[in-house]
Amino acid sequence: MEGGILTDEYFMNEAMKLALQAEEEGEIPVGAVMVANGRIIARAYNQTEKLNDPTAHAEMLAITSATHYLGTKYLTDCSLYVTLEPCGMCAGALYWAQLKRLVYAASDEKRGYISLNPGLIHPRTEVVRGPYEQESSEMVKRFFKRLRD
Repeated sequence: MEGGILTDEYFMNEAMKLALQAEEEGEIPVGAVMVANGRIIARAYNQTEKLNDPTAHAEMLAITSATHYLGTKYLTDCSLYVTLEPCGMCAGALYWAQLKRLVYAASDEKRGYISLNPGLIHPRTEVVRGPYEQESSEMVKRFFKRLRD
C-alpha cells in the first residue's frame, strides 16, 4: 500500500475509471495509474484502436508517461495499478523499468504474463492481486460478449 489515506483501493478505483473510458471508446477496458510517493504521476487506458498501435496498452502508455515525467527509464520507486493482469509484452517492459510494485485487479488466464512466464516481472517487483477483481473481470467479459453478439 502506498500509505496514508491513499490506499490500493483508491488508486485501483482511479484505474477503473480509466478502464470505463476505454470501454466507452470501444477499446478493451483496461486502465492504469502509475504512483510515486503517494501521487498519481501517469494515467492511461488501452488505445490500440484509437492509435492503430498494437503496443498502445494501458501499461505501456503509463510507463512512457511516467518515465517522461520522472526523467528516467527506471520506475524503482513507483507502483502501477492496472485493472487487468499485464500481458507478456507489458510485463517485459515493466521488468526493464524495474517497477517497484505491481497491483492488478483481474487475472488474464489466456494472455496474462503469469500463465505465459511468471519470470517476466523483475524479481524485486512486489506483485499484489488487488481490489476490484470481480468488477474488472466482469467489465472485460461484458466487452467481449458485446463483440461476439
